[in-house]
Amino acid sequence: MKVVIVGGVAGGASAAARLRRLDEQAQITIYERSGYISYANCGLPYYIGGTIQKQAELTLQTPASFKKRFNIEVKVGHEVQAIDRAKKQVTVCDLASGQVFQADYDKLILAPGAQPVRPPLPGVDSPRLYTLRTVEDTLRIREIAASGQVKSAVVIGGGFIGVEMAENLRELGLAVSLIQRENHLLAPLDQDLASFLHAHMREKGVKLLLEQSVTGFAETETGLSVQLAGSEPVSADMAILAIGVQPESTLAKAAGLELGPKDSIAVNEQMQTSDPDIYAVGDAVAIRNTVTGQPALIALAGPANKQGRVAADNIAGLESRYTGSPGSSVLKIFEMTAAFCGLNEQAAQAAGLAYEKLIISPASHAAYYPGGRQMTIKLLFDKQTEKILGAQIVGFDGVDKRLDVIATAMQAGLGVRTLKELDLAYAPPYSSAKDPVNMLGFVAENVITGKVKHFFYEDIANLPKDGSVTLLDVRTQAEYSRGHAADFKLNLPLDSLRERLAELPAGKPVYVMCQTGIRSYIACRILQQNGFDCFNFAGGYRFYASVHDDQFDADCRTDCGL
Repeated sequence: MKVVIVGGVAGGASAAARLRRLDEQAQITIYERSGYISYANCGLPYYIGGTIQKQAELTLQTPASFKKRFNIEVKVGHEVQAIDRAKKQVTVCDLASGQVFQADYDKLILAPGAQPVRPPLPGVDSPRLYTLRTVEDTLRIREIAASGQVKSAVVIGGGFIGVEMAENLRELGLAVSLIQRENHLLAPLDQDLASFLHAHMREKGVKLLLEQSVTGFAETETGLSVQLAGSEPVSADMAILAIGVQPESTLAKAAGLELGPKDSIAVNEQMQTSDPDIYAVGDAVAIRNTVTGQPALIALAGPANKQGRVAADNIAGLESRYTGSPGSSVLKIFEMTAAFCGLNEQAAQAAGLAYEKLIISPASHAAYYPGGRQMTIKLLFDKQTEKILGAQIVGFDGVDKRLDVIATAMQAGLGVRTLKELDLAYAPPYSSAKDPVNMLGFVAENVITGKVKHFFYEDIANLPKDGSVTLLDVRTQAEYSRGHAADFKLNLPLDSLRERLAELPAGKPVYVMCQTGIRSYIACRILQQNGFDCFNFAGGYRFYASVHDDQFDADCRTDCGL
């Protein structure tokens, strides 16, 4: 059996290696357009910033090592230009010599990946404007950024690559501006959670220009001028264009294969295209979003590797399926971490889902053990079925493992209340006896059973200001004096609340805020059992301050006064 694979990196290389492990006799050939067959794509920004210091560490396999270990022919610098489905041939060009030839296949795997979006703007072809996709791109950017001749950079786009590039260019000592068309960074996050990252990046010296649209580029005597709609241009020595990627489906489209959203390659659960002898994997394909059940583009290394394995299994005669992904992701932003899976509020609303949300601000581990840092977790679930729809977490320590637990619970189909029952490992340096994931389950149960009613940041502006409701802050006087929500003018510390109930107007609903949401919850339980209709502010004042002012107390390591 002859198997031709178009493209390496995650999907193509993993398919090749898996197929060899299953079939020692198959003739397997990989054609890769770039000069590298298997490399750490997600590590490219960190080589530019100097965290990864050796170029060789980016290369997971070479053509020679692939041949020696797997007996697989790897042709780098070879571009597949066409597919003849009737003859079961591909047309290949050796980019070094220009020689064009045909190669036969019994099975074909397409793993072309995705390419950076380059909009047709004036000056977009400037040599001072870079995109990041391949090792070659990385080496070019690293050479100029670390040359000492470049002092400033503009990054256009606030997605994964844009944020990582802003961080790594800043680590090189460059003055960095990041331009984002939306009102917040990282589309999988909601704006409220992203506010923590905004504050942190500004603290680290990145100039954020949000809600700004780039209209073009103009070279100057000293660098590049980035033109903005309705604002003054931003000048820098170099610029990185990172506004997103699009599926590289040119071959599939020309061959008449069925396409999916945004010209992605449509595949079934066996990773077969509309031609049963052609498979496709990785960033170029449309897969099933496991939350909505709809086709989606999820350009991540984990799914690409799994898809490559599934394609190889099916070619080798095994029954194997890829059922989809919720898009579980994690990202380092200087000292902080952001992680997410499933749907955010915007996506849930677009899908027409009736959801409830939870926002909590737990510590990464036991508060009495040194080094604990607070994180913020937002979780969405279906009101009727209690199905978990998505989660977002930002913080410093322990973010990744909480996201992984939630993602696992989602894949297993566990309801949100089941999170309270999970038996998770605990020791003071690593967690709390009630892990943050367990806390989500406890809070969800309280909400579902009516023991607590939440209100959220977006509700504050609409609260009556005519005295018909009571707006109460139950933090200590010292905390309250350092900052409080403007309309929360009554301060009754929690520990004296029972003795001061008479100071609350009878018959009026009470909206309560504290630092993280814990004390306000306790206050609501006291008030409800004393005849008050009470609402607890989800996330606490630290959450309010971050969303309202794009700032938060990053040094606060427990409940700051509890």
